[in-house]
Amino acid sequence: MIDQITVFLENSEGRLAALCRTLADAQVSMSALTIADTTDYGVVRIICDDPAKALEVLNAADYRAVATKVSAIEVPNRPGGLADLLDTLESLELNIEYGYCFSIDGEKAVDVLKIRGEAQTGYAAKAIEDAGFKLLTQADVA
Repeated sequence: MIDQITVFLENSEGRLAALCRTLADAQVSMSALTIADTTDYGVVRIICDDPAKALEVLNAADYRAVATKVSAIEVPNRPGGLADLLDTLESLELNIEYGYCFSIDGEKAVDVLKIRGEAQTGYAAKAIEDAGFKLLTQADVA
């Protein structure tokens, strides 16, 4: 599993830019960023090279930020790559709360999934890897 930084961000002009500037000034490098929004606020999810530092810096700057454990799974960057992974997770009866994807290079994609249950321990982690997928570490996605 990897650490994802989740930030609850007021939906107002300049807030996302300020958030990104705060991380940049602290020399935190982001690999992925996704935003889900409502009228009043957004939920920003970030994968970065130093989640502990990012969390410390954001909390010191009065952002509402928390670290969340998520699964980062490498899949082939081709049509059906994600579908194959989801078929595997369905066969394991694992429920996905949310997810997003990004590419490491032209041949590999990373699917970041918040999976309910024991996705990384015991039989599930082994079954995911036995199906040909690689569970990534923080260093792999930084």
